Amino acid sequence: MNLKTTLVLAAAFIGMAGCGQASRSGGEVTVGSTGGLCTPFKTVDAATPPTNAASANGSAGVDECLHRWGYALAAAKENADVVAAATVTACNGAVAAWNQQGLAQAGNQPTEAESLTTGQPTDLMGEHAQYAQAQAMFYVVQARAGKCGAPPNRLLVRPGT
Repeated sequence: MNLKTTLVLAAAFIGMAGCGQASRSGGEVTVGSTGGLCTPFKTVDAATPPTNAASANGSAGVDECLHRWGYALAAAKENADVVAAATVTACNGAVAAWNQQGLAQAGNQPTEAESLTTGQPTDLMGEHAQYAQAQAMFYVVQARAGKCGAPPNRLLVRPGT
């Protein structure tokens, strides 16, 4: 299997990672859940302040950041696409760290391949950006539909603040 095929398969796997939300392990906290639509937040050790990056966890860190910020910003009056874009912006540090991990695994060579979802040429960072935008939109809409509560402010620390 060549590097392009590996990257395409990895991007597809990452895209499907959100489908198994209910099977997450570890402690979880439900905040303001109504109607069964809300995804519980993972608990955070009080001794370790959370960051957006959670960089050691790659896609899991990005997903958790998008989840928290998507729920926190969902109450904004703007259209969901605007709120989702703001959510991704809040998680730029996590996405950048994930991109660095991917580039390190690919030998720092951005490799183009065909997307498994669209068939169009793409690369790892493009797939990461598409994933982040789609997940952010999902969490914003989920939070609005389920009237899901935002996480406590202490869980919304941004790098550098």
